[in-house]
Amino acid sequence: MSRTAVVALGGNAFTREDQQGTFAELAENARAMAETVHALRRAGWNVVIVHGNGPQVGNLAIQQEEGASVVPALPLSALGAMTQGQLGSLISISLRQTARAGEDIDVATIVTHVAVASDDPAFDDPRKPIGPFFHGDAVTEAVETRGWTMVEDSGRGHRRVVPSPKPQAILEAASIRTLADAGVVVVAAGGGGVPVVDEGNGLAGVDAVIDKDYAAQQLANQLGADALVLVTGVTNVMVDFGRPTQRALDEIGVDEVESHLADGQFPEGSMGPKVRAGIAFLRNGGSTVVVTTPEFAATALADDESSRIGTRIVADIVGAPAAEA
Repeated sequence: MSRTAVVALGGNAFTREDQQGTFAELAENARAMAETVHALRRAGWNVVIVHGNGPQVGNLAIQQEEGASVVPALPLSALGAMTQGQLGSLISISLRQTARAGEDIDVATIVTHVAVASDDPAFDDPRKPIGPFFHGDAVTEAVETRGWTMVEDSGRGHRRVVPSPKPQAILEAASIRTLADAGVVVVAAGGGGVPVVDEGNGLAGVDAVIDKDYAAQQLANQLGADALVLVTGVTNVMVDFGRPTQRALDEIGVDEVESHLADGQFPEGSMGPKVRAGIAFLRNGGSTVVVTTPEFAATALADDESSRIGTRIVADIVGAPAAEA
């Protein structure tokens, strides 16, 4: 019986820091990510892909503003839907291009809507970076002329930040489950999904960008997925990073990783959201979380312990001490 893995791919994997975000760059990066999906499928997994869109939706927002004198600019929620189609198409094409001869693959991209709370504190505290990096006078100009909220991002420059509310429900989860159970590779909740709120007389999109790791966790739990794969730029999650006592985490129980999180081991600007998403998946019925680079995603989920590479977080490790209350 096939197992289902929800795989979260970052928007930065499509547009890398040293790239401009041209279509050719996006397509080439998508082909590299497709190999991760093929490896999981060849290992017997059904795959649902969730991708980020921070660089792409921010770039699209700039195009909207620059063209507003010619055609009306669209709201951020609509731009999120547009990036779902854009990146979903690239993923679909790349999966077909990189399939082996005789390897059947069916791919479907679902424009996905995600319920959020209208009173989520994130609406008053924007923290999600989108778009390109700005430097020098361009930062001041963006604040004064565009009305953006700008923050410094990891020493690389300033970026626009927008609200990032927590996902409460993936509205198309039932359709996604039907496709995944049929062996279709599903691209869903792209860019975290289109955030919507219930206004009493119907749903309405809101200007925000949901974190793709939290959206992937929510979707994985609603699907009853067997694994949540959080793809990142490092092979393993580290504790005591940058210190003489630095060490990589291999297999670890959720109680222990939660203790490390409480000790401040995983900063919010880097590994924090992935670890929090992984804990939430496990606490809500999931069994396995993997955090590693694209090329080791399938290896980290291997049944053979001797061949595993990457960090694997599990709901319970037999014989491990329980975390203190």
